[in-house]
Parts: sequence; structure tokens; C-alpha cells
Amino acid sequence: MSVRNGIILLVALSTLSLLVGCGSSSPKAVPPPSGGFSNSSLSGTYVFSSSGLDVSGGFLAIAGTLVANGSGSITGGSIDIVGVNTGGAATGQAINSSPYSVGVDGRGQARLNTAAGVVTLDFVLTSSSHGLVTEFDGSGSGSGTIDLQATVSQAQLAQSYAFSLSGVDTNVNPFATAGSFTLDASGNVTAGVQDFNDAGLTYLNQSLTSVVAATLGSGTGPGSVTFNTTFGQLTFDFYPIDPTHFKFIETDFTQILVGDVFSQTGASIPTGPMVFTMGGGTSTSGPIAVGGVMTSDGTGNFTGGLEDVNDSGVVSTAPVPFSGTAASGGSVGGRVIVNLTGFFPATQIVIYPSTGGLLMMETDLTNISGGAAFAQTGTSLAASQGYGLNLSAFNSVEEDDIAEFTTSSTGLSGLVDLNDEGNTLFDKKLTGSYSATDSTGRGTATTNYFNGTFYVVNSSAFLFLETDSNQVGVGFFELQNPPPTPGAAQPSLSIMHPSRPSVRPHGSLRHR
Repeated sequence: MSVRNGIILLVALSTLSLLVGCGSSSPKAVPPPSGGFSNSSLSGTYVFSSSGLDVSGGFLAIAGTLVANGSGSITGGSIDIVGVNTGGAATGQAINSSPYSVGVDGRGQARLNTAAGVVTLDFVLTSSSHGLVTEFDGSGSGSGTIDLQATVSQAQLAQSYAFSLSGVDTNVNPFATAGSFTLDASGNVTAGVQDFNDAGLTYLNQSLTSVVAATLGSGTGPGSVTFNTTFGQLTFDFYPIDPTHFKFIETDFTQILVGDVFSQTGASIPTGPMVFTMGGGTSTSGPIAVGGVMTSDGTGNFTGGLEDVNDSGVVSTAPVPFSGTAASGGSVGGRVIVNLTGFFPATQIVIYPSTGGLLMMETDLTNISGGAAFAQTGTSLAASQGYGLNLSAFNSVEEDDIAEFTTSSTGLSGLVDLNDEGNTLFDKKLTGSYSATDSTGRGTATTNYFNGTFYVVNSSAFLFLETDSNQVGVGFFELQNPPPTPGAAQPSLSIMHPSRPSVRPHGSLRHR
């Protein structure tokens, strides 16, 4: 099966394959879930998102708000649905009265009734204000997040932001962009810079200005902004989570770009140990996902790098050493170009500091990939704790997984829900083991559904790279009900989505 050059997720992303036989799984006895969650854990107005592939393999993204009453009913909200096979963009669609449920382990589902159709979200809450999401219906599959919305005023838009967006261009080729812009109190761009990777062709250090100022929406509806870019005028709806974090989704149906925008107030390139994941693909090798650790000097130079690689199902047997050297950048948005040595497959990336991590996009001509890096403030995984997980991966189709598991001293057990691009499985037993982390905060996990390497961000957040031979994926898991940690990194799902990738199985692991 042919592979288009990589397409981002975010977020995040996504996907497993019917090739590995998830659809033929036999029922398993599942343990009784445990935890302290219930319908009352979802109460208020939440911003949600998901991006991935529809059942035909076309890019599909949703973003919106929902109003949960704390007792199992969604009483309102708004949703944008954009995809290459939707016949246009369904934007600002009202969410009518809809049901939701939350189990004691934090896993739940919301069935969103709209004039554009029914969208089902499968999620796992890590707190009453945050959770991880997959689209969980027959239309397709995708990954994202759900977050309690704070009040945001027009005046609070006046600050600088960094962004990471991805999707497809007008010819349905994979398309990614990263950049920075500064807004004034009226929502006009006063400074902006943008980098593009369009199917492996790069357009770097491009200007970004506003055509229509950014304005907030009314009620639960989205805000809107139109940018003037190298690729013409691009119009986006945006849903603010709080003054520091927005979900963007393109609505002009020329390019289709979706992703996250984070404030840059107080943000800089961290100094010290960092962890990262990136995902993407090429037209010849299929999907690629990488993760690892490195040490930053705070200016764009990186030493002591160790990278794990899953290249179309071929997994590195040991971490690969690499380094990075800051080159030309620019004065806008803290932008830095980094030349990489020993890194696979990228030789150059652009980085932008933000309150949501160090946003990264490949800028050479060999590949299309993107991701994020985070300052590391912990190196261990605690036992006897509950965690929520999202994994977005590829084989011949996309799979997005939501799980909740509890750790013991060396093992883990819980439940997982899987969506193989519209073929859904619910309440499957998840069992496995994990290794103690090393001095860099790197550990490994083996389960009955996927194997992987994880990287500790802090005591509450962990990046995850799938490292079995049946599929290629990235995700993360988070401690449930963590104590408040001001300034702690909040990883956002991020992976490039190759369209209809082909992964060659190299081992005996199969989803059971």
C-alpha cells in the first residue's frame, strides 16, 4: 500500500491496524475498575479535540466545546468537523442534548448529537479538569484532549504565542507548520513568523500577518482569525482553554490544519535534561516515530542525546547517540534552527519555546515530522498509582487507544479501548510489566497490546514511544488526580500522520 509523506497529529495521534487482528479479538475477563471518578467529575464547559483519519483513510479533525451538567447530560456546546471527505467544513455546529458517562476508573464516553451527525468521544480523565480523548465511532479514529475551559477576555489575547499545526494541503499531501505571532488587544498580529513543511518541501522563516483580527466567540462558540501567509489567507476557528492555550482548526477548506497554540509569556528554551517524542513519515519508508532524552544549554544546543527509533516497524536495538547545534534562527518568537548530528532521520529542525513545551518541526528535505520536548524534573514512575494513557499509532490503518491502568512494583493492569479507524473495541483487559527507569528517566513497558519505551517528564507526565514491530506510534500517560504542580509541563499529543501507511510486521506480537 502506498504511503504519502507524513501528516501530523496532536496531539497529538493515533492508530492501529486491522492487519494485526484487533477486530478478531475474543472476549476477555476484565478486572473490576477502581478509582474515585463518577459523572460528577465532568462538570462545566470543556474544550475537546481529536485529529486522525476517517474510514477511507482521509484526514479528519474535530474541535469544540461541550457543557456537562455533572450528572450524565450534555446541555450544549459547539463543534467544528473538518476533513478531506466531509464535503466541506461543518463549523460552529450546535451540540444538542446528549448523554455522557464516567466510570470509577475515569474512563468514559460522550455521544455528541449535532445536525452534522453523531460524534462519540471515548476518554479517560486524569482529573476533573483534564483528560485524554479518542474519537470512538464508525466514522474514523483520532486522538486529542479534553480540558475544563476558563474564562478568557479579549484583552487577554494581547500576548505572544507559539503554534504547531498539521494536516493536509490543497492536493491532500501532508502539511505541517510551526511558528509564532504576537497579538495586540484588538487581536491584530503585530509580529509573526512561520515555517512550513509541505510534503517534504520546506518554506522557512516566512512572514505571518493578520487579515481579520482574532476575536472571541460568543457563548460556547469558537473565536475566529484570518492570517495572511505564504500559502494565502488561512481562516481558523479557535477554542480557548485558558489564556495560555488554544485549539486551532482551519475552516476555509483550502488547506486543512489543526493543532495547538500556546502562550510564550515567560517561556524560553529550557536548560538541563529534556525528553521528547516526534512522529512523521516519508513516501518511501512509511511512518516513523522517535523519542529520547537530551541535555539543553538553553540556546538551542543539545548534548548527550539518546534516541529510540521505530522506523516503519523496524525498532532500534539500543538508543542512538546524537547532538544538536544551534544555527540561524531569527528574532521573532525565540525561533532557532538546530542542525542535528547522528539523529534519525532528521538532519535539521526548527524549535519554538512555549508554555506547552518546546515545539519542534523537521525542516530538512528528507522527511516530514514534528513533536515536542519538555524540561525533565523527575526520573521515576511510581507504583500503586492510577494512570490514564492515550496512544496513537499506525499500521495499515490508524488506531487510537485510551486506557487506564494501575501500577504495582513491576507490573501494570487495567482496561483499554481501541479504535481501528472505525472498528471499535471496548473494555479489553490490559496487563503487562515495566522496567525501573534508568538515570535519564527512560524505562520500558511490555503489555498484551503494545510494547514501548517511556520517558519521565515529571512525577505526573510520561511520554510514550511504541517499540514493537507491528505498528508505529507515540502517546503519553498521566497520573490520575495528581497534586497541583504550578508550571508543570502538560505534554500535548503530537505525531505526523502518514496517509494509509504500510508497516511491515517483523515479530510475533499480535493484539489479542
